[in-house]
Amino acid sequence: MLNLRRGIGTHEPSVISLGQVWVDIMLDVDEIPEQGGFAVADHPKPTIGGSYRVLQAASRMGVPTEHAGILGNGLWAHFIRQSFQDSGITHIGQDRLDEDSGFRVVLTSGSPKKTFIASYGAEAHGDADTFSTLEPQAKDVVHISGNTLMDHTATGVDGFLLKAGTDPAKRDYTLVINPTNTLRLVNDHMLEDLVLARPVWSCNRQEAMTLAERLGAPIDDSKVTIGGGLDDFMHQLCDGLGTTLRAPLVVRVGARGAWIREPGGETTHIEGYPTKAIHTRSAGGCHTGVMCAMLAKGHDLAESVKIANAAASIAIQHSVNGVPQCPDYDEAIALIGE
Repeated sequence: MLNLRRGIGTHEPSVISLGQVWVDIMLDVDEIPEQGGFAVADHPKPTIGGSYRVLQAASRMGVPTEHAGILGNGLWAHFIRQSFQDSGITHIGQDRLDEDSGFRVVLTSGSPKKTFIASYGAEAHGDADTFSTLEPQAKDVVHISGNTLMDHTATGVDGFLLKAGTDPAKRDYTLVINPTNTLRLVNDHMLEDLVLARPVWSCNRQEAMTLAERLGAPIDDSKVTIGGGLDDFMHQLCDGLGTTLRAPLVVRVGARGAWIREPGGETTHIEGYPTKAIHTRSAGGCHTGVMCAMLAKGHDLAESVKIANAAASIAIQHSVNGVPQCPDYDEAIALIGE
């Protein structure tokens, strides 16, 4: 089936995200109020959240980026569409005229933990046909985020996975999943279909441990301390989880970079670029987006992760309203050169 919205002609490998996009309204308060309480927030900061940061990072690497998820009609959707336009992201997914896109209120009070209040919109109200017309082309990278796996739109993701099949060698595109912290809420059927599709898994350490537990491969992290033990543990985690997944695995560990393992291979540490963090949100979206962009450019997994490590390091040095800002390709390569 031809997807006319993607156009006809010479194809340049692209990063396509099936993930959901919404607006984050970040509020800084002195203390999270109890029920019935009151708090004053300084300087409300609306930003675009969800898979937008993955696509924005990929776009800054000079790779065409496309959003295949659902956008609504209203104030928040207009904000998202304008941000897409500003970042060179093309929306190829469905449009809903009967409701707006959703938003999240993010409350921060100086603690590392944040409080989230979600109002779901068009992005969460897909169905089995949401991605039925999507036909990735040669060398494309298709990104799936955990935020799309828990509501009605998950049925559309599942349909896409079934069409993608269980043999990566028979696909002429690359499938990447970053499960996010919502992985523990994904139902068993959805998780099974994800594992059977054998995508590239891009996780932080917490997500990787949750995945290992869900798949019956518990990992002993009792020997991991601030002073040491991390390297041995990461090899244990990646070897055990990678063998279970039978798929490429990337596990991010902040300033330490990432550990990677490809099927049948050994676990390898890709060193990070330590820096002083000034952000309040994760740079995981930047890392995943850059990795996807480099895979679309034809880099192997190790080289893609190396460039993503550099980009994420720069991103956490520069933030807008607490959100890390991914650099462009030249900046990331310059850091590697240093």
